[in-house]
Amino acid sequence: MSYYKIKNLEEYFKHYKKSIREPRKFWGKIAEENFIWYQGWDKVVDFNMGEADVKWFVNAKVNITKNCIDRHLAKRGDKTAIIFEPNNPNEGALHISYNELYDRVAKMANVLREQGVKKGDRVCIYLPMIPELAIAVLACARIGAIHSVVFAGFSASAVTSRINDCECKMVITSDGGFRGNKSIDLKGIIDEALEKCPSVEKVLVANRTNTDVNMKEGRDQWLQPLLDAAIPNNVAEIMDAEDPLFILYTSGSTGKPKGMLHTTAGYMVQTAYSFKNIFNYEENDVFWCTADIGWITGHSYILYGPLLNGATTVIFEGVPSYPDFGRFWEVIDKHKVSQFYTAPTAIRSLAKESDEWVDKYDLSSLKVIGSVGEPINEEAWHWYNDHVGKKKCPVVDTWWQTETGSIMISPVPFVTPTKPTYATLPLPGIQPVLMDEKRNEIEGNQVVGSLCIKFPWPSMARTIWGDHERYKETYFSAFPGKYFTGDGALRDEVGYYRITGRVDDVVIVSGHNLGTAPIEDAINEHPAVAESAIVGFPHDIKGNALYGFIILKETGEYRDRDNLTREINEHVSSHIGPIAKLDKIQFVSGLPKTRSGKIMRRILRKIAEGDFSNFGDTSTLLNPEIVDEIKDNKI
Repeated sequence: MSYYKIKNLEEYFKHYKKSIREPRKFWGKIAEENFIWYQGWDKVVDFNMGEADVKWFVNAKVNITKNCIDRHLAKRGDKTAIIFEPNNPNEGALHISYNELYDRVAKMANVLREQGVKKGDRVCIYLPMIPELAIAVLACARIGAIHSVVFAGFSASAVTSRINDCECKMVITSDGGFRGNKSIDLKGIIDEALEKCPSVEKVLVANRTNTDVNMKEGRDQWLQPLLDAAIPNNVAEIMDAEDPLFILYTSGSTGKPKGMLHTTAGYMVQTAYSFKNIFNYEENDVFWCTADIGWITGHSYILYGPLLNGATTVIFEGVPSYPDFGRFWEVIDKHKVSQFYTAPTAIRSLAKESDEWVDKYDLSSLKVIGSVGEPINEEAWHWYNDHVGKKKCPVVDTWWQTETGSIMISPVPFVTPTKPTYATLPLPGIQPVLMDEKRNEIEGNQVVGSLCIKFPWPSMARTIWGDHERYKETYFSAFPGKYFTGDGALRDEVGYYRITGRVDDVVIVSGHNLGTAPIEDAINEHPAVAESAIVGFPHDIKGNALYGFIILKETGEYRDRDNLTREINEHVSSHIGPIAKLDKIQFVSGLPKTRSGKIMRRILRKIAEGDFSNFGDTSTLLNPEIVDEIKDNKI
């Protein structure tokens, strides 16, 4: 029996029980039957969860790019591997076949080696969503260099801290980038960042915007002439299963970014397996994940997961509102996209616009639609299901993290019955548990607790770069022997999981534990509300009270605010109970968000508490100016 593709619910349960009972045999069979190895493993997994020490496919030898590219050439050489959809639709899309991808990655790999990059060296990649970004990532993996992609929108100081933390030897960037109707001076940002980065020896610059940039002699070189001179053939480095593949920085609760380190073989096996099952990918499908490769979603489900399966994947340079609010739907229509994977933030923003933007395009090619990044509220789920999926495409509401490397809990389309706002069931091989405050596992259904994982999984991060103690303390100390996700979850009467938000987003009001996500769901159902964020603030009687930051739809902007406040609280009371009413509601034009769309609740909590000191580095936010606006209008 092949474990690679789940075909029905009975098979899911059979696979799942097998994976829990015999995890080594389960993952070993998937790894053996579906990938090319230079050398097999001595042990499938070796671990000590107490020390946060995990190794998968011990002593196996492999190169992930051989599995992403080389092995497809005989059968799929002429098949499109990457469709590049530029920011400006008038520029026209670019199709890159697997043969062409091999040539371009081989050339880039040879350039990196010629520039002195060796196995184990760190390379910072600060590029817009253009083909060179994907090719640079794969070229690093090809030669065993560790790629650290930094989202091309972070400030110079944010780039500096990431480069210095892992002592990058090289930076790959571009003259600039396009985002909607704006042009971004990426080379200027890098020049400023590198004033304080002594480890960087070389900077390679791709040409995207044809703008004049400063080129520092002896350090900076244009990339294209080097590629033109390189040969389109390269022998992949033989990598150990546990050799580092990439470092990806994620926000820390202390404000200092955490460099999550992912290794080679385990990440390869699980991202490929999860992609195939969560998106029901078939040979001639076109897959589109709208994320940026600067985030884990882009690593796993724009590049590695699709390419490991020989898929056609879309790389999108633009934004959903440019040149108009029909851009996503126009791209789906143009490229006959089969699977579409985006964030609730994008869904909610597009749902605010007229349905005509969706209805004017042919979305009949879609088979599966997915959600990633945060729990999706019920109103957005239904709009997405009704207007985009036309009630025929399963909505895969996926839960996972930068730290987990790949999707952990999600419906399997056409297999798992979906339920709005629920991530439903864990994938085979994933063992979630709910824990109470006394560190005991909560048995049974219709329960709420802290979400942990009690057995290692292949794609999990191995450490925080340069700080294993912080890794242990952050993820393995709260519930010894288990990985603590930092999220709370509800398990319903049939065992489905619903993520209720970060545990630190649970507010205790008058002794009641209130997750902010269900309250926000209720508020967002009000017809005048576009989006909301709830935090707790100290209260003399209740201990904590609830403070709401609410963005109104255009239809609600001109209504009486007192009436709206009363209506919203009545709505919350009827959906959740009077205990969940908000003490304060502040109507805002926006919320402070990271570039990936995550609301920075830490900042909102400080504002609600009246503490305006030390918001941290707000320059990395998507909209840093909103912080002062919210602060100045605090109730």
